[in-house]
Amino acid sequence: MTAISLDDARRLDRDDELAAYRERFVPIDPGVVAYLDGNSLGRPPQSTMDRLEDLVVRQWGSRLIRSWEEGWLELPERIGDRLGAACLGAAAGQVIVADSTTLCLHKALRAAIALRPGRTEIVTDAANFPTDRYVVEAVAEELGLTVRWVPTDLAAGITAEALAGAVGERTAVVTLSHVAYRSSYLADLAAITELVHAAGALVVWDLCHSAGVVPVHLDAAGADFAVGCTYKFLNAGPGAPAFLYVRAEHLPGLRAPLRGWMGTEDIFDMDAAYRPASGLRRLLSGTPAVLGLLCVAEGLAMIADAGIERIRAKSTALTRLAIELADAWLAPLGFTVASPRADERRGGHVLLSHPNAANLARLFNDSGVILDFRPPQGIRLGPSPLSTSYEEVWTALNRMRALTAAGSSTVLST
Repeated sequence: MTAISLDDARRLDRDDELAAYRERFVPIDPGVVAYLDGNSLGRPPQSTMDRLEDLVVRQWGSRLIRSWEEGWLELPERIGDRLGAACLGAAAGQVIVADSTTLCLHKALRAAIALRPGRTEIVTDAANFPTDRYVVEAVAEELGLTVRWVPTDLAAGITAEALAGAVGERTAVVTLSHVAYRSSYLADLAAITELVHAAGALVVWDLCHSAGVVPVHLDAAGADFAVGCTYKFLNAGPGAPAFLYVRAEHLPGLRAPLRGWMGTEDIFDMDAAYRPASGLRRLLSGTPAVLGLLCVAEGLAMIADAGIERIRAKSTALTRLAIELADAWLAPLGFTVASPRADERRGGHVLLSHPNAANLARLFNDSGVILDFRPPQGIRLGPSPLSTSYEEVWTALNRMRALTAAGSSTVLST
């Protein structure tokens, strides 16, 4: 098989409509040949540094506590609306940025289950991300519910067909990942949501590997709840706050599973009785993480400027290039592509499988190709469309080929 040449990759970069965005990120470590872990932690935008300096020097340093009433208090909702418009297909008033994905998922599940009293089951897939499975088990234990586990092929993902036999009149809520964290399989969000609703249940989507790289149409699909993080393709930084989506029709009857004064109608009233805020703000529990929120705003501004459809087009092209090069160069060395080959069924990363993946991943990382290992034998490549070039992907796969071939007598026998 003939692989695409370096000149071909450079030509793709010259024709790339999003190429200029690469210069808007903090320069990468000179020892890094290629950064292909944007699906775990996105690179920092240059503008984030200016935004944080303004926060520390002017807002926090000069305005001090007055900044809460000069815009800080509204950040979870204001940035949530921007996120909903730019990435999630959600109208205003349905997305809030706060907490971690784990906490948001717990809140979403508890709120959804409360809207379906009398139903006794939570449905999820057995290959879902560990945190999701742990939260499902904890909520089921707390409420005395049963978990229905749907078997899922690790090399694929959850489908409506696989779910059909598990969802029924006892189902309160179904929770799934839109993009499988291992294989990158892109679930049919609209079809699965329709199936769940036909059974009278609600659905909670995990968008951690979708937000900022795959267009999501929550309103159009009729999704009920969704959660996700902002430190991957949204480039908001380590520990940046997560987000929570609640469909507008559920807001009037929504009960806050974890009450806090930030979620009350008037936080400065200090009333003895809990009076929840009228909208999604009632799901706020603690003080908004202002530093993290401003980092979300900066990463999101770049996404909105570039356009999620153009980002998706480049992401698809980058992962397709990685697959083509893997087929030509790495397959003869024992690698197999463990992600969907059809563009429409693949998210923003590619999983390569190899019996010695753990050792090889360490070798690649030590040699400047930054990626990650996922048991049992997966190596994930996550090119971020705004910060990754085609040449970078080509160079990464070429080095992986050379290192694997050169280390076959040592690394592969370890």
